[in-house]
Amino acid sequence: MGGGGAVLVPELLGDEYRMTRARRVWSPGVSDGQHLGERPPQVPMTLSAFAVRGRSGARTGQESRSAGHRATPSVTVMATIESITLDVADPTAADRFYTAAFGLDTQVRFRASQAPTAGFRGFATALTVSRPGTVDSLIGSALDAGATPLKPAVKSFWGYGGVVRAPDGAIWKVATSAKKDTGPDTRRVDEIVLLLGVADVAASKRFYVERGLGVARSFGRAYVEFATGPSPVKLALYRHRALAKDVGVSPEGTGSHRLVLGGDAGSFTDPDGFVWEAVPPVTAS
Repeated sequence: MGGGGAVLVPELLGDEYRMTRARRVWSPGVSDGQHLGERPPQVPMTLSAFAVRGRSGARTGQESRSAGHRATPSVTVMATIESITLDVADPTAADRFYTAAFGLDTQVRFRASQAPTAGFRGFATALTVSRPGTVDSLIGSALDAGATPLKPAVKSFWGYGGVVRAPDGAIWKVATSAKKDTGPDTRRVDEIVLLLGVADVAASKRFYVERGLGVARSFGRAYVEFATGPSPVKLALYRHRALAKDVGVSPEGTGSHRLVLGGDAGSFTDPDGFVWEAVPPVTAS
């Protein structure tokens, strides 16, 4: 994973974190040995497999618990996350949008669904890139393809980034730790980071650790990043309301997450209603 880069966005952790860690800030794509403003590691855009679907968020009127999640699981290491699948009304239109907006092809998959959903779905996906020019390029093409702006791309304490909502309703954050361009825009995406907003970070962390996920980095009850092996798709947990605030939406929401993750750890439902479905690993040809 390109040197163990963290997906922590310091704004989510509040002023206390910023004051005590002012000289050591992690953001999407920044490895342990890097500081704010340095270029994140270059990671090839190849993914690996796993399926998440479920019902959104906690403390928002959405179903956040599943009767099946208390079963004692066998421990299986989830080494990789191969793909993100979005449940959408029109898979053809969704594929056209993501290809035009972000240049994504097999990394994001789609399947038809009319599952009811409203408001914040309890997750966001971050695209980590190497320079501000690439942020502007990707957000610009997303808006041209029909996305709705949630937060304009701006420079901040941790770097540069912005947030859009795709026509299917999924939220996408495009960010870099760099504040200045050091070369031409490449439209290269270095990492895909799935951010799940949960009611209790510590409880969800225990749940996933019991199922074999290793913890790459943890900040108490505010943030957890899991080790996902060689896959460029990372998984991280934030507090539900903090994630909603970071992407510029109300934390309220009802209905389906309309999200599927594919992997090899079996089928289960997490404490916040995200349902994971087993997907056979892809065999190299």
